[in-house]
Amino acid sequence: MSKYLRRKVVISLFVLAIFGTAKICSAGDGLIRAEIAELKTRITQLEEKLAQQDEKVTELKEKGISPWEGLNIGAGATFVVQGTVDANRSTNPKEDVTDGSYSVDLEIEKEFGDFGLGFVHLETGDGAGVEDELELFSNVNRDADDSGNSVSLTEAWYEHYFLDNQLTLTAGKIDSTCYLDQNEIANDETTQFLGRIFRNAPTIDFPDNNAGLRALIAPASISWLELEAQVMDGAGDWEDIFDNIFTTYQLNIKPQIFADLSGNYRAYGWYKHTNYSNWAEIDNETSQFKHKYGFGLSCDQQLADNFTLFTRYGWCNPDVYDSGITSSSGANYSLEHTWSVGAQLNGEVWGREQDYLGLALGMAVPSDKYKEAGANRKADNEGHFELYYAWQVNDHLTLSPDLHIIWNPFGSDYIVNNERRDDAITVIGCRGQVDF
Repeated sequence: MSKYLRRKVVISLFVLAIFGTAKICSAGDGLIRAEIAELKTRITQLEEKLAQQDEKVTELKEKGISPWEGLNIGAGATFVVQGTVDANRSTNPKEDVTDGSYSVDLEIEKEFGDFGLGFVHLETGDGAGVEDELELFSNVNRDADDSGNSVSLTEAWYEHYFLDNQLTLTAGKIDSTCYLDQNEIANDETTQFLGRIFRNAPTIDFPDNNAGLRALIAPASISWLELEAQVMDGAGDWEDIFDNIFTTYQLNIKPQIFADLSGNYRAYGWYKHTNYSNWAEIDNETSQFKHKYGFGLSCDQQLADNFTLFTRYGWCNPDVYDSGITSSSGANYSLEHTWSVGAQLNGEVWGREQDYLGLALGMAVPSDKYKEAGANRKADNEGHFELYYAWQVNDHLTLSPDLHIIWNPFGSDYIVNNERRDDAITVIGCRGQVDF
């Protein structure tokens, strides 16, 4: 019996003793003995109940179960400083620019036995970094959260497991990038590549985190296969959520090509049921409206315990003119193709097992319709290279020096003071990731 419960029993006995004494002074011996017997019976019953509760607590402790069982809280802060002497949006050529940004993430999840999971993600941050100094199809700091320190509820959902985890349903406010076009080594801007082109294919018109439903089928008898689908509110305003739906379908094949070395080969398609104009008839009031759709691939494969390759490809309907797709200056554009390839090497090779090195090469290819819609528009392919090194200082801090080189920025079509700003851009920076 716990000390707290013993104390309750002692106090109860003391009160009962006083009460019994008072009765002795005012009643006959027979009545007194009957009441004492009844009190003893009640005390015995109370002790039995307390003992049963102690046994349950002990049993739960032995099983490792506590009132906080299944509750996990994670927090992290990301700080990015980047500088460039080639900021093509500056009014003066070769202007030095050094800017910073930060973001903070708080994630809370609660496991409900083996049948469900609840998740909440809060986020805040400030600073656009150097992104507002650069005119690009795909910018260099995916982590930039220029929200002015306002706290937002990024995700809030519940998922339930059916058929021994062969079917998962997720519903609530979801982040579509967590379920489409994923990649093991190129899908987390806080620890992996910072460039947007290496985080997700820029051809995908992801809606803001919004009301949605997601289903995952992972047959136990076919361990190398996963099927996934999403339906989301594409408008992002929680009004008439089925009028502008965003739907996705993804097939993931996970073959065991090499012993004990994992691989993922994802093929996906997406469709956004929203009416858009086309580039050939932007200002035509009778323009034939079009919907947006596309497809792509995202693959990663371990070739050794310390070496992994990845590749991505994305395509989008080239006819669509979307007024919401703009550069940092507010100029409209559209991409038809994007591709990227890269690798991650673990620091075990040079005696730093917790460190890793990443490098990637990619290209953003504008659509022909976009090119034809502009007078004297070059619409060159915008190339990207990124190299970073993640140095784990301790269990809570990782520093990542980072290098970007971009050629043909914004398709070589950004002009300032009648000067075409088409020189290659070099961005050097460092990211600090603090995990609590």
